[in-house]
Order: sequence, then structure tokens, then C-alpha cells
Amino acid sequence: MAKLLALFLLLLTLASTVSSEVTHEGVLQERLIKKTQKSRYGPGSLRSSQCPGECTRRCAETQYHKPCMFFCQKCCRKCLCVPPGYYGNKQVCSCYNNWKTKRGGPKCP
Repeated sequence: MAKLLALFLLLLTLASTVSSEVTHEGVLQERLIKKTQKSRYGPGSLRSSQCPGECTRRCAETQYHKPCMFFCQKCCRKCLCVPPGYYGNKQVCSCYNNWKTKRGGPKCP
């Protein structure tokens, strides 16, 4: 009877260890996904060499392509981020959102 109880406790301990390792691995994977998604567009998420490509994407649907590209690349070099989409979403990159012209308007497209 004592051997059976010891075996049961051993199996229970082993099962909880495996379960906690799987849970721990899942938590680590979740954190990595969140970190990757968060840093994809946030401040400092780009290198300056990536700015032309990101600005081409950002300015693709505007009729003012040249000024959009000029200011987008200027903002990208300073902030090292470009918001997702073609318009808006500036809250994702605070530097890009908060840089203003002398008149107080938005500097970054």
C-alpha cells in the first residue's frame, strides 16, 4: 500500500511539472508575440535604412506623394518609426505624432 501511494505521489508530481513547463512555455511564447507586435510600429522599431520602404508604403495612396515622402522620411529618421496604414494611426508612434510645425500643425504625414 505504501509503494502504491509513493508511486501515485511521484506520478502526480511528474504530471504537475510537465503541466507547469507547458504553461511556462506558452506564457513565454505569448510575451514574445506581444513584444513583436508592439515593437513592430512603436518608437525605435526601425533602422534609418528601412525608412524609404516604410514611407513608400505610408505615402502610396496620397495625391501629394513627393511632400509626403519628404516629410515621412524626415520624421522616420528622427523617430525611427512609421505608423501602420496609409493615414492616421499616429498614436502608435508618439514622436511621429507629436512633432509639430511652427504653426502647430502635424509635421509628419
